[in-house]
Amino acid sequence: MNRTSPNGTVSCAADALAVHQTLNGALESHPINDGGKLYSERTFIDLFAGAGGLSLGLMSSGWRGIFAVEKNAMAFETLSHNLIDGTYGFKYEWPEWLPKKPCTVGRVAGTYRKKLLELRGTITMIVGGPPCQGFSLAGRRDKQDSRNSLFKAYMRIVDAVQPLFILLENVHGIALEFDKRTWEKRKVGRPPEPYSRRIVRALNKSGYEVQADLLKAADFGVPQLRPRYYLMATKRGVSPTLKDNDPFKGLAVLRNVFLHSKGLPVDRPITVKEAISDLETTAGTIRCVDSPKFMQGTYASPTTHYQRLMRGSLNDITPDSHRLANHRPATVARFGEILATCRRGVQLNHDDRKRFGLKKHCTVPLDPDQPSHTLTTLPDDIIHYSEARILTVREYARLQSIPDWFQFRGAYTTGGDRRVRECPRYTQAGNAVPPFVGEVIGTFFTGLHDRFLQLSSCAQPLRSEPGELEAMVAGEV
Repeated sequence: MNRTSPNGTVSCAADALAVHQTLNGALESHPINDGGKLYSERTFIDLFAGAGGLSLGLMSSGWRGIFAVEKNAMAFETLSHNLIDGTYGFKYEWPEWLPKKPCTVGRVAGTYRKKLLELRGTITMIVGGPPCQGFSLAGRRDKQDSRNSLFKAYMRIVDAVQPLFILLENVHGIALEFDKRTWEKRKVGRPPEPYSRRIVRALNKSGYEVQADLLKAADFGVPQLRPRYYLMATKRGVSPTLKDNDPFKGLAVLRNVFLHSKGLPVDRPITVKEAISDLETTAGTIRCVDSPKFMQGTYASPTTHYQRLMRGSLNDITPDSHRLANHRPATVARFGEILATCRRGVQLNHDDRKRFGLKKHCTVPLDPDQPSHTLTTLPDDIIHYSEARILTVREYARLQSIPDWFQFRGAYTTGGDRRVRECPRYTQAGNAVPPFVGEVIGTFFTGLHDRFLQLSSCAQPLRSEPGELEAMVAGEV
């Protein structure tokens, strides 16, 4: 990547010139008044933020959240409670011009376009995960789902703000073609392509260099498999480039350092039992503090380092959102038989589903000695490893690496056609990006940003005299 001369001056100047020309070209129509220090701070905006798992992870790695956009009132209530009005040290800075209320990404892009343009050069990264229901292999996978096109609204804000870095998370299905088998049989029309390819094209067209791949949450200390598609992008022509700094190789290198910093093992994943055994009902139950018709669990003493990480200083406080389901006796009996006779950690096979009269394909009895199967937004998909019940929202959060101080708000569940409109607590927890994953990715981008600042500092003294930098590269100075 580096081009060296005896004193290193030409190398530094050449890279700095690339930074200088690329950024000035991108921002010249909307200059900023910050003394010319473009992207000098580790700042980000979170779009389609949900309950805030990704933001929490990035903030934990030292990035500053400026604001987030989330349209669902329930999810925004949780986001606001923890990361806008919260008291645990992680808070968005939030501009005065943007109301602190639920809003769509499209509306922000349209209503506040002038304000977004004024942010150019001050927002270093835009992150987010556009809705994934139309792509999900666990759902109906509908290519006509209107939510599939919400990335266009994401791109409107990217084009306005022009961040240095982009991070996008989604389900694996976004990288798979719709109707591939049907097209292979008929060979009519253009071959199908995954939606992820359209996203990459849009980013390329907007001047970004892109790399994307799958990451498993379990590789980064999360007690859940959770393979997800992660796309990372940097401005084309700006050093350091992703071509020379493969993010997925970089994360593989950072993995051990990150796990060591948390006191977690590097040679095996965190298991379900390690994560949630202190939340079993054997520790006792009380009337649920926010749902009087239900019971909830209490804390047992933590027995693992992961539990202590999640608990922090909350040992003597009733766990939030640890409401137990009111199962019918027949359901409890069926769950008990499933735990006694079915393979753990995987979905029930056809014969088992037939034996129990189950139509749904996603029922999974957890294996206590393995990471959890990937959580969904439907609580009855997962059966506790030792108790004949579904998991609580708090147990969901534990399996997502969401700390116990993080409190959920809104209804616990929903049903029928309300599923499309509402985002109850189980959905908020099940859809979240695990903060541990966000934190290690934030650490990677911190390294890139440090290198960018080093190269920018080479160009900084020369910006008042543009011709001098070109002369240095040509060897005339």
